[in-house]
Amino acid sequence: MSGILTSALAGVLEPVSLLLIVFGTSAGIVVGALPGLTATMAIALLVPFTFGMSPIHGLVLLGAIFSGAIYGGSFSAILINTPGTPSAIATTFDGYPMAQKGEAYRAIVTATLASVFGGLVGVGFLIFLSPPLARASLRFGPPEYFWLAMFGLTIIAAVSPRSTLKGLVGGGIGLLIATVGIAPIEGSVRYNFGTVSLQGGISLIPALIGFFCIPEVFRMVEESRQSGTVIPYKRQRRMVLRVFHALLRRPWLMIRSSLLGTLIGIIPGAGGNIAGLVSYNEAVRESKNKDRFGKGAMEGVAAAETANNASVAGALIPMLTLGVPGAPPAAVLFGALLLQGMRPGAELFTVHARITYAFLFSLILANVAMLPLGLLLGKAIARLMHKVRIQTMAPLIVFLSMIGSYSIYNNIADIYVMVATGLLAVMLRKAGFLPGPIVLGLILSPIAEQGLMQSILMGRARGSLFMVFFGRPISLILIALTLLSIVTPIIVQWRSRAETVHHGPVHHGPVPVVREGDAEGDDL
Repeated sequence: MSGILTSALAGVLEPVSLLLIVFGTSAGIVVGALPGLTATMAIALLVPFTFGMSPIHGLVLLGAIFSGAIYGGSFSAILINTPGTPSAIATTFDGYPMAQKGEAYRAIVTATLASVFGGLVGVGFLIFLSPPLARASLRFGPPEYFWLAMFGLTIIAAVSPRSTLKGLVGGGIGLLIATVGIAPIEGSVRYNFGTVSLQGGISLIPALIGFFCIPEVFRMVEESRQSGTVIPYKRQRRMVLRVFHALLRRPWLMIRSSLLGTLIGIIPGAGGNIAGLVSYNEAVRESKNKDRFGKGAMEGVAAAETANNASVAGALIPMLTLGVPGAPPAAVLFGALLLQGMRPGAELFTVHARITYAFLFSLILANVAMLPLGLLLGKAIARLMHKVRIQTMAPLIVFLSMIGSYSIYNNIADIYVMVATGLLAVMLRKAGFLPGPIVLGLILSPIAEQGLMQSILMGRARGSLFMVFFGRPISLILIALTLLSIVTPIIVQWRSRAETVHHGPVHHGPVPVVREGDAEGDDL
């Protein structure tokens, strides 16, 4: 094992990998800082271009972009009160008031140090939790994988911010889309409408590009407005050291936020926005001076940024071990793994152990790189936020979407798939259906179908379908979790309505400027 780790570390420390980490982190920070662009969009557009790279280089680049983009959202949250990514929603609560008071640089330094700390803690959990969880996945048979897919779908529906029912329906739509093509067990051709190019099914990467990129382009064009006025700031000497000492005096705040971010990130569909909001809420609840929050409290920025960056690694834990992405960027990374011929599970830590550990080590370097890169690029990013034009970005994104979809298999049909899924996503979003549940259904459908059909065959061979589906300990645990994930949001919504009726609506802190779709657009 030590030989594999040494080889993986050597693969990360080679010049090309280090260059890709610096480039990916810088690009991710810029993408995250520009309202209208998201981490998911950036990764989806770049996945096809990593096909010609070695697996290590491709994953290193995508992981660095993921980490950098989640942190980059704090710049626009602090300077213009508009979250660059949904994960930065909670950062606006105190980040923008700090900027208004002339403490913009202090807020940015706080967000940077907190992001680095949270990201490193999350990666630590990812490195130590993933191998045992992957080994545990060896105990999963077809029934367990079927119930795992059902649990994943109900979890995403449960955290769907608009409607649990619409979340479930969205997951069902994804399941239906995945049935196009040849059935995995009996081999019959389904729903190809007489088109030979659809016999192999819907290509995953073009579909992901369509679902996550095209609706964002439509939204950008519809809004057709520029970002708000960027609050100027100047670098201050010794500010990094002062903020570092201030955060050291609040160790429990940082540790609690990191743990919350990692744990919430593991839950499919929760994502960085929920992690940041929960962590911010806990910071307010535990504070002895609650009135400071919402008016420029450094602790609020630290709590939100620590949690949402810790959630990056948390979202990768179920993706790498069970094949269930915890967030949309992780879903696109799932597609990148499949593109490189690697399947999530125990195989990643045995057959592909060198590549996997190189990817995990690269996340450590990417989080460390955020500290100098974020502080050095801050002024340039602020100017770019002011000058960026939607009229330039929208057609460029469409062009890259088409090139990326075509370049995977050099198949013109993949462009049609990307356009069709993109237009479908636009129409569904207008009806209140988010792309996250649909994409998760698309990814989990093969797992669910294979598990279901193989379990039925096992039940027929043993003479008892009931015992195959409901007589295995792991299956019973997954069934209980599935039922809990369905019932819990119903109870929470009922209690919330009851409290609203008795006490009226309660508002906590200022309301940030959030673009339509921000709260859900970058989370499953």
